[in-house]
Amino acid sequence: MTKRLRAYPPIVGVVIPTLNEAEFLPALLADLRPVVVPLDIVVADGGSSDGTLAAASTAGVRTVVAPRGRAAQMNAGARAVAGRWLLFLHADCRLPPRARRALLTAVVDEPELDAAVFGFAIDLPPGWKHFIEMGQAVRQALYGLPYGDQGLLVRRELFHAVGGFPDVPLLEDVAMLRALGRRARVRTLPGTLLTSGRRYQRDGVVRTWLRHTAIILLYFLGVAPRRLAHWRDRGPARG
Repeated sequence: MTKRLRAYPPIVGVVIPTLNEAEFLPALLADLRPVVVPLDIVVADGGSSDGTLAAASTAGVRTVVAPRGRAAQMNAGARAVAGRWLLFLHADCRLPPRARRALLTAVVDEPELDAAVFGFAIDLPPGWKHFIEMGQAVRQALYGLPYGDQGLLVRRELFHAVGGFPDVPLLEDVAMLRALGRRARVRTLPGTLLTSGRRYQRDGVVRTWLRHTAIILLYFLGVAPRRLAHWRDRGPARG
């Protein structure tokens, strides 16, 4: 099966937005190498000043330069990759073997699938890890809102049908998932992505969780993403 699949043109276009992700990007690219589905991987960079572009080049991955901002970068990456499916991944996540198997099954054996995310896991000490993961499980169960850290697998035609990611500086993942949910069921695949807990560790777990929760609440109360981004950026320095 592996040889047959690799003989075909790319099935999945993988888009990884980056901004100074030289520390994390190589591990994700290494996780993608064993995927037996034909991939076309593009790093959509927003102006990195570290070794991000060199890391992509070393791994044999193409790069595109886009205006800074995750939405603009992911849209630019989507235009640059080939594939019937688009897979958006944050640079600081890991794609474990079970997630790779779930990806293969989704794009090869599930013709009724239109869009999906992976399960959520975070790299934090056990107590905080359980707290954040449980909070996200409740949020997703109640409101159907995965994190952008859970990746997004979507058929290309559906991605274009909803207009791509909206041009907002914050919560582009939430806006996209809401748009997709109005047209299709967004499933959760039976595999988890492991995302870095660096922002929680840097800014404090409780403070970061409260800030994220407040931003989501204010967004649903109608506060514009640009105002929320301004409020967020007045907090602890971001990296």
